[in-house]
Amino acid sequence: MAIWPLRKIFYNIFLQLKQNAYFCRTTFCGKYFIDNIKKLIIMKKTFLMVCITAVSLFCSCNKETQTNLTKSGLDPENFKTTVGEDSTALFVLTNNNGMEVCVTNFGARIVSIMAPDINGEFQDVVLGFDSISQYINIPTDFGAAIGRYANRINKGQITIDGKTIQLPINNFGHCLHGGPEGWQNKVFKANQPNASTIVLTLTSPDGDMNFPGNVDVSVTYKLTDDNAIDIQYEGTTDQKTVLNMTNHSYFNLNGDPNIDITNDTLFINSDAFTPVDSTFMTTGAIVSVKETPFDFTTPTTVGERINTEGNVQLANGHGYDHNWVLRESNDITTVAAKVISPVTGIVLEILTDQPGIQIYTGNFLDGTVTGKKGITYQKRSAICLETQVYPDSPNKCLKSEQWPSPFLDAGQTYKHHTIFRFSVNK
Repeated sequence: MAIWPLRKIFYNIFLQLKQNAYFCRTTFCGKYFIDNIKKLIIMKKTFLMVCITAVSLFCSCNKETQTNLTKSGLDPENFKTTVGEDSTALFVLTNNNGMEVCVTNFGARIVSIMAPDINGEFQDVVLGFDSISQYINIPTDFGAAIGRYANRINKGQITIDGKTIQLPINNFGHCLHGGPEGWQNKVFKANQPNASTIVLTLTSPDGDMNFPGNVDVSVTYKLTDDNAIDIQYEGTTDQKTVLNMTNHSYFNLNGDPNIDITNDTLFINSDAFTPVDSTFMTTGAIVSVKETPFDFTTPTTVGERINTEGNVQLANGHGYDHNWVLRESNDITTVAAKVISPVTGIVLEILTDQPGIQIYTGNFLDGTVTGKKGITYQKRSAICLETQVYPDSPNKCLKSEQWPSPFLDAGQTYKHHTIFRFSVNK
């Protein structure tokens, strides 16, 4: 409802008050005392009716505004804009348990996830923004579908059929997450066939960030009745290229980003990880996690060993920012990782058919970004769990069979399946 009718109403109230004030100054001195008393009573009744009408209209307007907000407090109107010739919007997924997931087609991003805690109260468990303008103007990967290549490619170079291709360099001398204009900054076409599912599609032209091939991809988010977000990625190309997608949600299962994630319990179903150098690039080695701070085969709090002095890998990553080699590659039925909040009791399980998972503990969040509800995101206020092919696989798979291939030929279909499953720790 527009504001100007309320202004008109209160202007009328002001006129009534002004008339009453003048009337009170003149009435009781006049000779028509009884008639003026009757007029005063009528005016008071009119004044009262105007007040009641104004209050009723205000409450109706306020109720209408409140009902338009999502459960997480987002206003869908704040997500409507155009980027080039494409329109953006906010889409709401719900299940029969009252869970809610909000998605925008800008970058196919998950904006909010309302999951029930141990007391049955719903908590928003991901970082993000309140409006599309913030997503457009503040460079982050919050909640995005990453492509063409999630994680880093060494020096931004790939070789296909003997030809070396130079990709844009945007992170410590490497190409990260598809380059500065990766798919996290593209507007996907959106189709929501039902209340619990959305399908987002994108066509990436040949030469997009200098990657070869016309590539068509889809990302399907489905909120299931067992409180899981089922994510299916598919892609095809008309010439040989590389493709490696993931979701880059920043999780804070405490429901309050002011409480960091160092006390969360973490389990990773992995016996090995891929070390990195000081530029965050994988060295090519695959190393056992045994007797290192990278061993989460027994559930351990994130912060218990994250500041271990003298550990080169923790120093290189500024904490955890590494790829773990999963034990059960290609098995969507096995838990790859699990996070538990001691504050809310919320449990997040990651299941995937991918060979690796990047764990990132928000090491570069530094208080310069203000997100939803005006909360400033500080260091380690979130944890990312990015299912993927290993970093720099386009180069390292050519040298070692231990590294999975991300190459996709014309006629082949890229498929990637990941599940974020929520429950509570009883």
